Amino acid sequence: MPDWSARRPLRIRAAAEGTRVNRLELFFDLVFVYAFFNIARATTDDLNGISLVHALLIISLLWWCWVAYAWAGNSIRSGEGMVPVVMFTVMAAIFIVALTISEAFVDIRGGLSGPLVFACCYFVVRILFVALQWHVSADQPQLNAQMIRVSATIVLATAFLLLAALLPEHLPAGTIRTWTQIGLWALAVLVEYTAGYLAAPHGWRIASAGHWAERFSLILLVAFGELIISVGVGGTQVPHPITWPLVIAAVLGIVITAALWWAYFDIVALAAEQALHAARGVDRVMLARDAYIYLHLPIIAGLMLLSLGGKEALKHIGDPDVAHVPMHPVAITLLYGGLGLYLLGHLCFQLRILGTLTWTRVGAIVLTGVLIPLAVDLPALVALGVLAGICVALVGGELILLAGSRRSLREAVLEEHLAHEARETAWRRQHR
Repeated sequence: MPDWSARRPLRIRAAAEGTRVNRLELFFDLVFVYAFFNIARATTDDLNGISLVHALLIISLLWWCWVAYAWAGNSIRSGEGMVPVVMFTVMAAIFIVALTISEAFVDIRGGLSGPLVFACCYFVVRILFVALQWHVSADQPQLNAQMIRVSATIVLATAFLLLAALLPEHLPAGTIRTWTQIGLWALAVLVEYTAGYLAAPHGWRIASAGHWAERFSLILLVAFGELIISVGVGGTQVPHPITWPLVIAAVLGIVITAALWWAYFDIVALAAEQALHAARGVDRVMLARDAYIYLHLPIIAGLMLLSLGGKEALKHIGDPDVAHVPMHPVAITLLYGGLGLYLLGHLCFQLRILGTLTWTRVGAIVLTGVLIPLAVDLPALVALGVLAGICVALVGGELILLAGSRRSLREAVLEEHLAHEARETAWRRQHR
């Protein structure tokens, strides 16, 4: 038997090709459940164009924070050494960020400045990523130089957030103040995303394709969880007894969520992981950057918009006095637009990593856009039913049209899993 009582090394170890997602990373993602939910809650409390822009800017920066630690987990063994302590510290900072979301742009008087707290916590989260990476880049001059550039980017992005927190107080209230603040936030996002795009080929690596694909699959599950929670909150927000329309709406909400889960995980996610395994060196890094980091953001944003629309839909349908009348056009646009954005992001992801297009999805995207002007005049439950019908038709059509490709892919994935299981079983027999 191995001596499990031996002291674990404190140094940070580099990850390898076979590295998989560990429990610490799953635990780390939990704080993003609360962050995503708070974005949805704060947005629906004052639903308008400006609040939607605010939500998209916040989720863009939170996404960048999460991506950084997904990359860190692919570079180092995150369950060893001092890494858990760093990850717990980051979780605390993200949790505070989530608490400030409702006042990230407009401070609520009487306490700490919400915008300043957000900016400071963002800096802590980002700079701790640099500290982790520096431990594994000591003997890699190119990556070490990269960390210096990343640090400069973090300082610049944080400076824009600090300006956004401090400058508006000296501007006249109204449009100028609002858009100046939005512009400074947008500059922070632009700096981070542009620098990340340009830096990816220089010194970075994806040690484990399986780990990378699994991390993004798991954060997508977090977003699906936030969707279900938000829709459920909408159904219980109005103090009315449960009714048949609300029951039907709840079922339709799960149907839509399940169909979108299927659209991502059934074929394309599996094929994408295989493609990432096949790529090597810079090609793998470029695929990881484009297909996962950048093109998963519209997928996440689409789910967030869908959750906002779904919450409003169940809130509307749960009120017997208005359940039979059309929903507000904004809610319809969020529902149908969120679905369209999710599918568009997924289609671009598929095109970038696999070089293919699924025309059923192109048709579904076009259909959701065309139906928005018509759906605003439909009773709320009918509009939700039409959306569910599109999702079911999409999944059903692909099950029929792509049956052969689906079967071949799943057999290949199963063969790989069986081979891994056989190797693990053999190893455990030797080390009993």
